[in-house]
Amino acid sequence: MAEDSPFTVDADWLQARLGEPGLTIVDASWYLPAQKRDARAEYNTGHIPGARFLDQDAVSDPDAALPHTLPSPQHFAQYVGAMGVSADDTIVVYDGPGFFSAPRAWWMFRIMGVFQTYILDGGFDAWKAAGWPVTSEPTKIAPSVFHADFDAGRVASLADMRRIVETGASQIADARGPGRFTGVEPEPRAGIRSGHMPGARNVPYSALSENGALLSKDRLRKVIEDAGIDLSKPVITSCGSGVTAAVVTLALETLGHTDNRLYDGSWTEWGGLSDTPVVTGPMTTGPARTGHAKTGPTRTGPTRTGKE
Repeated sequence: MAEDSPFTVDADWLQARLGEPGLTIVDASWYLPAQKRDARAEYNTGHIPGARFLDQDAVSDPDAALPHTLPSPQHFAQYVGAMGVSADDTIVVYDGPGFFSAPRAWWMFRIMGVFQTYILDGGFDAWKAAGWPVTSEPTKIAPSVFHADFDAGRVASLADMRRIVETGASQIADARGPGRFTGVEPEPRAGIRSGHMPGARNVPYSALSENGALLSKDRLRKVIEDAGIDLSKPVITSCGSGVTAAVVTLALETLGHTDNRLYDGSWTEWGGLSDTPVVTGPMTTGPARTGHAKTGPTRTGPTRTGKE
């Protein structure tokens, strides 16, 4: 496994174990519409031998108005069981560039009870760069029974976030880019206000990896602490729609920080409501209070655009 994180493996490690019983490889690639990439089409063109494709949209709650909403344990179990995944497997997930959508799948598997889940450092790009085999052959799948052991305590709800913003009971690490966090750049979803939750700290997911590889622990710690996050206290991770928040979760867990939760509704939910406090500009200091917030125009609710 990769030296500096207990949750990543490198291409050489994975190649040496291809075909081993109990090892399941999952392509969890997903891209923003602006990237003009079709993850499933790319998987069909070429993937790691034996990999199965996990559709980040299809594995979401089918009845939710928000994008990428965590499914029920039953829905998740049915979906990944049809992929031939067992909760007893050792699972390695990957995406194209390395640390964009794969951590979301890593997080989902872990909160559903599969702790032997890892991420391929460097993603499919690193696999190809190492010269390891790629195939377009469909993976033969035998459906499995997946037993989910869901840990609801690792997920933060809207009610939780209202309370946290009001009391400052937990730190909030926002994985969106600085432009969206400060409100300088508009949100990609129509009707969603710009800015951030009062008291939130900006930890852009893109600052946690380099050339597709997760930063070393020392560098992860510096990025997170420089953002104003105290690693001795609880943290809620958030982003646009719950995907890249998991990159921050991965970084926290790599540093041994386990008192963290992911806000699944993320900014699409918070910024899409008319009664949630929103602030713009640089990060603030001190405990968050809703009395300092500015609210934006009322809207009827977010739409499922597939944008992070």
